[in-house]
Amino acid sequence: MRPPDPVMQALIEQSFIPVDITLGTPDNVTAHCGPHSLEKCTDCDVDYTTLNRISKTLHMNPGLRCPPPPNVVSQKLSAAISNTKEEGNALFKAGQHEKALQRYTMAANIAAQRPPWEASQLMREELSTILSNRSAAYYELGDYVSALTDAESVITLKRPWSKGHFRKARALMKLEKYQEAKDAIQLGLSFEVGNSEMTQMLSDIDVVMRRLQSRPERRLKRDTAPPPLPLSA
Repeated sequence: MRPPDPVMQALIEQSFIPVDITLGTPDNVTAHCGPHSLEKCTDCDVDYTTLNRISKTLHMNPGLRCPPPPNVVSQKLSAAISNTKEEGNALFKAGQHEKALQRYTMAANIAAQRPPWEASQLMREELSTILSNRSAAYYELGDYVSALTDAESVITLKRPWSKGHFRKARALMKLEKYQEAKDAIQLGLSFEVGNSEMTQMLSDIDVVMRRLQSRPERRLKRDTAPPPLPLSA
C-alpha cells in the first residue's frame, strides 16, 4: 500500500473528534453514546441509527465482508416492489380500492427494506410513487385524513413532484380546509406551471371560497366547528 499523504493525514487528524461510545446488542455490534447508552441522544448530539442498521445487516450476513457499492441494486427486491405496486394499480383501476390499499402498503414495506448501502434516492423514488397511489386509494375509500398523511409523506420524499401537492390539496378540500388546499395547489403549480389538472382545481377552490365569503354566517359556523374525526382505514 502507498503511504498516506502527510498533508491529508494531518488534516484528518486535525478534524478528528473522539466520541465516547458503548457497544450494545446484538453481540456488541451497535454503537450507543457513552454517558446515556442511547442510539440517538440529543444531549450528546449523536445519532448512530444509520450506522447501526448497516452494522446489524453485516452481522446477520457474515458472508458479506463489506457493503457492495451503491450502484449495485437488488434486482429481486426491485421486481417484488414493482410487481406488488402494479397489482395494486390493477385493483385500483378495477374499483377494488380496499384490496389496492393492502397491496400498496405491502409494496411500501418491501421498499423500506432496501439495504442501507443502496442509493437512498432509489427508495425515495419508489416510496413516493407507492404512497401517492395509496393516498389516492384512501381518498376513494373516504379516509381523507390518511390520504392527506400519505400526500404529505410524498412531498417530504419528493418535494418538486407536483403529484404530491395535488393529492394533498384534494384531501384538504374534502376536509373543508380550503385555504390550505389553495396554498398546496399553488405550491404544486410552482413546480409544474400550466398543469391543467391543478389549474382546474385552483379554479374550483376559488369558486368555493368566494361562495363561502358571500355567506358570512355559514362561514362563521364552519370556522368554529370542531375538526372532522379521522375515518377508519
